Amino acid sequence: MPPQLPNGLNYSAKVVQGTLDSLPQAVREFVETNASLCQPECIHICNGSEEENQQLLHEMEEQGTIKRLKKYDNCWLALTDPRDVARIESKTVIITREQRDTVPIPKSGISQLGRWMSEGDFEKAFNARFPGCMKGRTMYVIPFSMGPLGSPLAKVGIELTDSPYVVASMRIMTRMGTPVLEALGDGEFVKCLHSVGCPLPLKKPLVNNWACNPEQTLIAHLPDRREIISFGSGYGGNSLLGKKCFALRMASRLAKEEGWLAEHMLILGITSPQGQKKYFAAAFPSACGKTNLAMMNPSLPGWKIECVGDDIAWMKFDQQGNLRAINPENGFFGVAPGTSVKTNPNAIKTIQRNTIFTNVAETSDGGVYWEGIDQPLAAGVKVTSWKNKDWTPEDGEPCAHPNSRFCTPASQCPIIDPAWEAPEGVPIEGIIFGGRRPAATGVPLVYEALSWQHGVFVGAAMRSEATAAAEHKGKVIMHDPFAMRPFFGYNFGKYLAHWLSMAQRPAAKLPKIFHVNWFRKDKEGKFLWPGFGENSRVLEWMFNRINGKGGAKLTAIGYIPTEEALNLRGLGNVNMKELFDISREFWEKEAEDIQAYLEEQVNADLPHEIEREVLALKQRVSQM
Repeated sequence: MPPQLPNGLNYSAKVVQGTLDSLPQAVREFVETNASLCQPECIHICNGSEEENQQLLHEMEEQGTIKRLKKYDNCWLALTDPRDVARIESKTVIITREQRDTVPIPKSGISQLGRWMSEGDFEKAFNARFPGCMKGRTMYVIPFSMGPLGSPLAKVGIELTDSPYVVASMRIMTRMGTPVLEALGDGEFVKCLHSVGCPLPLKKPLVNNWACNPEQTLIAHLPDRREIISFGSGYGGNSLLGKKCFALRMASRLAKEEGWLAEHMLILGITSPQGQKKYFAAAFPSACGKTNLAMMNPSLPGWKIECVGDDIAWMKFDQQGNLRAINPENGFFGVAPGTSVKTNPNAIKTIQRNTIFTNVAETSDGGVYWEGIDQPLAAGVKVTSWKNKDWTPEDGEPCAHPNSRFCTPASQCPIIDPAWEAPEGVPIEGIIFGGRRPAATGVPLVYEALSWQHGVFVGAAMRSEATAAAEHKGKVIMHDPFAMRPFFGYNFGKYLAHWLSMAQRPAAKLPKIFHVNWFRKDKEGKFLWPGFGENSRVLEWMFNRINGKGGAKLTAIGYIPTEEALNLRGLGNVNMKELFDISREFWEKEAEDIQAYLEEQVNADLPHEIEREVLALKQRVSQM
């Protein structure tokens, strides 16, 4: 484990903002211990003010780390070192005493459900990286709240970082600053330590003025000690430690211990023309339309959709048995490519101000550009790619990195839900799982689980085409249970048992569980369903099902809408037969693949209820 250094700064680090005396005792000890270890030149205790934010942005602009986008109000562009562009699953680890606490022991090979590192190996890795790693730099102390301050569902973290880009991004993505320290008092917090791993003076020049140390990158979680420790990457979820590290990996472990759920799910509210409102949570892997669904403009007249969150849901049953959810984040960290006025008009409106863009292309008039932005360039406007080179569509390579991002305040979203910061959370009545499954013979547009246990199995069986958000190359169908495969904070078998245990909660009103696939294609390779705003038609059917209405037909895989139950008015020609065809041959193979995966990967930790669901599915398919 990291060395326990004596308290007190045993070298001269200048505190340039705030005072150590103003910090709660445990926070001060955390800062002093790590300042002694990392040896920054200065310490800056972040207050979260607009003045502080502008000062940091201007300093980064002077250093060439970010560039002002003059076409918009307070928007900025960062271009990273091309070696630091995505989450690095192979270097993201969880440290527990026993491997089985982190991952099930697979029958053979390496677990695909997370990476474990032993305490001894981590201690060596830590000691090889952190001593003196912030020399010449400023250590920023970021107090942040995941969830609205004062919410019984919220949690506090303190991130120490030597990256001003992280400070500016965390200010958007979390509630950050002095009010968090005041609310924390002597309470518990998650300790987050991050360094780009580039002490000054530099040994070699930076690429794009972007500090990182890819050869030494390591993102580690120590759930028993409530610590997250990240080194070498300045990008996204590797460095914004409130994001996947805290909100999913650490929080899912806390949720297991405390009896709630921390999930990779959007939260949306949908209101019928009659004024009745319901909230849904939905889990999709990256690049499956999650942000688009969260911010959808419904095509159905009279229906309204509002966004509570686009990525993460923390959910807990209240005393009345309602499953209450908060969005622990304060901003959207969305994938830019494919976002357009057509696909997600509300996202486009949200990002017009106070936004940090990373690895998108820049236009010569001070705007942004990416694949699928669907906006023609004005005459004479040129594009500079994310690699800082002149770019034209004929170049044959993308102008924006496939995992390029916008980091923007959620409060700017034109359809943000009025209750998005309600401390008690919003009541979830439906849970949706989904993935990108284009096969013509495969997964239907929508089906409803037969029971809570079957719904948990449906989540466990999720599969989707791989995406650019991690290191994988596309078009491979990957297992991605609960869209959490890279984010489990503990053994997936125990996670399944935790989900199943929700059915035993006294008075629990269990949400209905659904599965969707917007991406099914016909035999010519054309999409069978128009998607985007038309997906509101599927939500309407789910809404009706929760109300005990809406026709449904029992099939081997679950309930699908009867022909008249899905509202297709004004939609033109949709081949419902192909869209809902359930091929015995496809599902025989699907069931075999799911069974093989769960038996191989979850092995001895697979709950009996899930084993029974696998066998029941195979039995039903065999009788088709």
